[in-house]
Order: sequence, then structure tokens, then C-alpha cells
Amino acid sequence: MQAASTNICERMGHSQELSEFKRGTVIGCHLCNKSTCNISWLLNIQQSTVSGIITKWKQLVTTATQPQSEQGQRMLKRTVRRNHCLQSQ
Repeated sequence: MQAASTNICERMGHSQELSEFKRGTVIGCHLCNKSTCNISWLLNIQQSTVSGIITKWKQLVTTATQPQSEQGQRMLKRTVRRNHCLQSQ
């Protein structure tokens, strides 16, 4: 029987940003011809996250996080403003 997870991030499927080391480990496994499924299982990361890291690495040749796009920043500001207005009422 598995112990219940006490970390809400693990239970809800939401996680924090992966460390540079863990992203580098994903790329290292990829270069050693491990499948995304195997990498996901080995590092306990979702397969979609592994695929995203590999795809970004192929496009940008880096595992460093990129700044949020200008449009994304505007959307974030709008969402925060809207939520603030709803909480004020």
C-alpha cells in the first residue's frame, strides 16, 4: 500500500519549475537514446514535461528558462487585475 502524498503539488499534478540540473538530466537521457516514457519513469516527471524539455532544447539549444512573452505578460496582468477586482467586491 502506498503512503498518501502530503505535498499538494504532487497530488494536484501541478509542480514548480524544474531545476537546471533536472532539465539537463532529461537531455542527457535523451542523448543516451532513452525514450520519453523511460525518462519520465526514471526522473518521476510527467511525459509531456519531458517531451516539452526535449522539444525546447532542440529548438533553442538550451535548457534555460526563457522569459515570458509580452502577450503572456499582458494576459497575466489582466488576470491578476480581474481577480483583484472580484476579491474587492
